[in-house]
Amino acid sequence: MSDTTTKLGGLIARWGRLKTFMMTTTFLLLVGGFVAGVIFWGGFNTAMEMTNREEFCISCHEMKDNVYAEYRNTIHYQNRTGVRATCPDCHVPKDWGPKMVRKIQASNEVLHKVLGTIDTPEKFEAKRHELAQHEWDRMKRTDSRECRNCHNFTYMDYAEQNKRSSATHQQAFNEGKTCIDCHKGIAHKLPQIEQHIGAPKEHPAQLPATETK
Repeated sequence: MSDTTTKLGGLIARWGRLKTFMMTTTFLLLVGGFVAGVIFWGGFNTAMEMTNREEFCISCHEMKDNVYAEYRNTIHYQNRTGVRATCPDCHVPKDWGPKMVRKIQASNEVLHKVLGTIDTPEKFEAKRHELAQHEWDRMKRTDSRECRNCHNFTYMDYAEQNKRSSATHQQAFNEGKTCIDCHKGIAHKLPQIEQHIGAPKEHPAQLPATETK
């Protein structure tokens, strides 16, 4: 056997071993990446769902002592059917994309928690209208998306509603209105704002900053 043949055989053998090594390494990397991805996604999703629990929402006294206390006195908390709408049901989208956007926006709330923006009842009341308006605007933009998780014009049996509700809902549906246009203050106390109606008041509520400009 010539030297050329021997060298060629050696090259082929080395190439075979290298190919096997590369295939094995690639397979292990793919398996490792898949496992790491599953662990990361599982951990990320678990953490995300933890922040979607009512217990998490009311873990700070700003929420527990104010809006949560109000919500407990409404039909969304306790009713004859036993169906409850919790904080995330109304304030966090269920679809992944909008949910991530909402979570990023909520990071601003962490900042204000640190700053103590609403850490007393007096501070909270002073900011109530601004906070409520932000949420009303969000629900208006999304066509009251979270409300429609439970309430939907399409599935309403108007014959089972009282005369006034039936007529109003059908009119709203025909005019393209959304839930929040009419249903403010059903879970939380409405802010005290001057309506400029009726007789002059001795001590009228202060106008929001946006209305005084």
